[in-house]
Amino acid sequence: MLKSFTLLLLVFALLLGGGTAALAVTPTGVVIEDRAGVLDRNALVPAITAIEFHEPTKVAVYTYNGSAADNLNEEVLRFARAEHPDWISPDGQKWADGLFIFALDPVGRHVGTYMGEDRKVSLAQRDDIQEAAKDLLRDAQWTDGTIAGVRRGAELINQPWYQSAAFVITAWVTGSLAAAGAAALLIVRAVTRAGSRKELARGDRSYANVSTELDVTELNASTIPESSSYGSSVLEKHRTFLNRYNAATGLSNRVHALTPRALSRRPNLKLVREYADAAAELDALDDVIADSNALLNRLNTWPTAWDRQLAPFRSDLAGLEQLLTKRHGQGDSATAASLRSFRDQILAEIERWTAQLTDGTITPDEALDRLRDARTRLSELLKQHTETVIAGFAKTEREAKLMRRGMEDAQEGTDRHRRRGYEPSILGTVYPSYYFFSVPAFNSGLNTGVGSVSSARGGGGTTGYGSSGGSFSGSGSSSSF
Repeated sequence: MLKSFTLLLLVFALLLGGGTAALAVTPTGVVIEDRAGVLDRNALVPAITAIEFHEPTKVAVYTYNGSAADNLNEEVLRFARAEHPDWISPDGQKWADGLFIFALDPVGRHVGTYMGEDRKVSLAQRDDIQEAAKDLLRDAQWTDGTIAGVRRGAELINQPWYQSAAFVITAWVTGSLAAAGAAALLIVRAVTRAGSRKELARGDRSYANVSTELDVTELNASTIPESSSYGSSVLEKHRTFLNRYNAATGLSNRVHALTPRALSRRPNLKLVREYADAAAELDALDDVIADSNALLNRLNTWPTAWDRQLAPFRSDLAGLEQLLTKRHGQGDSATAASLRSFRDQILAEIERWTAQLTDGTITPDEALDRLRDARTRLSELLKQHTETVIAGFAKTEREAKLMRRGMEDAQEGTDRHRRRGYEPSILGTVYPSYYFFSVPAFNSGLNTGVGSVSSARGGGGTTGYGSSGGSFSGSGSSSSF
């Protein structure tokens, strides 16, 4: 099998050596017409200028704020006729030779690609270019999405025949099924081995931390007050700590006995990941045990421990404005106003709690209760804002259900990845990870929900230029995202 694979590689080398050498040239010009005002020109222009095309090509980027009902093709042609007649061929029927246009409507959610006759690609390849940008565009990363689309266009426009997907597929199939199998096997093994090594390193870092601090962790646990409701909950977790550490030690011994070849097997990647997850959760828990001891007993390091308890909540509050101002964030709504009002009020409250902890007016348990209540209130406000966001984007009950499912999965899904994203705080240990609805979870759910609805609405390509296009038949199409 490997001999067949080697022979096939030799065939490829001969083909590539015998073909006409492909050029690698940067754009002959870059024109940015950001009428929507969504692009970072300082990042965009250097990135596009550095992209290499197979043939000398002029790149034009055009953005405007339209609507979902617009025909982007028609709009791009209208703009070119009015502002850039140089984008159109002398006879007025095609796009100019040597030109590649990337167009974006961030409001109407459309992306389009247009080429001169000497640069045109198939409809499937135009779809490919647009798809390369859509994940970033759905996340409102307009500049990065544009760069990704132009980069994919550079790969496909005037692509040499021997680099085309059709040729590669045909060569593999024609060459040898056995060779293809060998290549696939080698790739899978290499990827699996790299993944295993990465997980092994992650596990070893956490395991070393836990092992080094093992005696300190036991000492900290021995002085946590059981009279504290939070202390008793953390101690419940600690009672299984040594058993879990011993289990992690056993996993460590097993994975370190694996040979490099064995690390290439998927069952062993699963085993190494299990070791890394177990060690990471123990590493987080011993930090919580240390913080519980320091805070609940008001040791010298209690201010640092308290700051760590506040950190997840502060992070949520800091991310609220970005959430509310993002596309479809419904930042002008009543629920958004409630979130902003809560944020401003609670930031002052946090400082008051800290001062009261310092002078002994409240106990550590009372401070943690207030933090729990505040995070619960934020969760409730985020859930209310979820309905506002859904009402603002969904057009039907079916679309509302799709968005609601995306939001719910984002919140509940954090529990499925608890060991990979364990919150090293007292509240994160006492309460399940889905108890608090976080801003990152909201963002993830919003992106998922909008993507699901956009896909359900259909992202099929549009190739015509509308009623105003006349006899214009330049190569180009657009689709929604």
